[in-house]
Amino acid sequence: MKILKSIGIILSVIVLLALAGGIYVNSTLPNTGNAEVIKVEATAQRIERGEYLANHVAACMDCHSKRDWNLYAGPMVSGTLGSGGELFDENLGFPGKIYAPNITPHTLAGWTDGEIIKAITTGKSKDGSALFPLMAYPRFGKMDKEDVLSIVAYLRSIAPITNVIPKTELDFPVNLINKTLPRKAQFKKIPAEKDSVSYGAYLVNVAGCVDCHSKTDKGQVIAGTEFGGGMEFKFPDGTLTSPNITMHKTNGIGNWSKEAFVQRFKMYSDTTYQPEVVGLSVNNTPMPWSMYTGMKNKDLEAIYAYLKNLNPKDNKVDKRVYN
Repeated sequence: MKILKSIGIILSVIVLLALAGGIYVNSTLPNTGNAEVIKVEATAQRIERGEYLANHVAACMDCHSKRDWNLYAGPMVSGTLGSGGELFDENLGFPGKIYAPNITPHTLAGWTDGEIIKAITTGKSKDGSALFPLMAYPRFGKMDKEDVLSIVAYLRSIAPITNVIPKTELDFPVNLINKTLPRKAQFKKIPAEKDSVSYGAYLVNVAGCVDCHSKTDKGQVIAGTEFGGGMEFKFPDGTLTSPNITMHKTNGIGNWSKEAFVQRFKMYSDTTYQPEVVGLSVNNTPMPWSMYTGMKNKDLEAIYAYLKNLNPKDNKVDKRVYN
């Protein structure tokens, strides 16, 4: 009886500690400090830079617009720029229902520039909630702050679109864990373009290449698999696996020339290109080719230089596996 009583006391303490921990997390996190008091000057140069980053490098509009998944690579639907609404749910392997919010001035008119910067770079929203890291604030918080200001200036300039988006609903215990993830930004200066490897590394961080071209576990990149491919995307008729983009000669892109690498992106901006009708199938791809194709040649060349500087990964990927 004494043993049972002791076990009961221990279990009660564990439950109380768990409850206390849950209350603490739910009531005090995320804590990334107050939003900066700042007014971003919307110069023409900033708006142009922000448009380039948001649409072709960081590809913010990849998630924050409507995409036509009937066509290959899901090109953006005209007239939906920044209006949000894309759903990432259990069917895609996510822990709940995650909605991309409307980031046009229709919504952001009620936000200060400091609140927008904080959301982009730390993961804490205006209402104090934690954004799910599908919104890549861990990467954006390592950008040059001037680039972030340029994105804010651009978002202020686009057309407002009325589109009310449901709130994200995360499953337990991910809803609590998610509150612990936001961190203060650690801005870094953009490297000089002449340092092609470092400049390429900066662009790769902004573009998030590693997020998809690696093996992942519960949304986290598995250490040692970076850029070697392996992330799985489930479709009704099979599984698409991200390819190895290291310079391995047989299992990666080691036989690609710099020119071939650039052309792989640029083919989608050819005026004769028409996306194929493939539907929501394993023959489709989440890779936003129609957005990345607008990247400047010199930036794509820098990304190639960075990838070439990495250790090749001997990881053979069966890209498409049908059910």
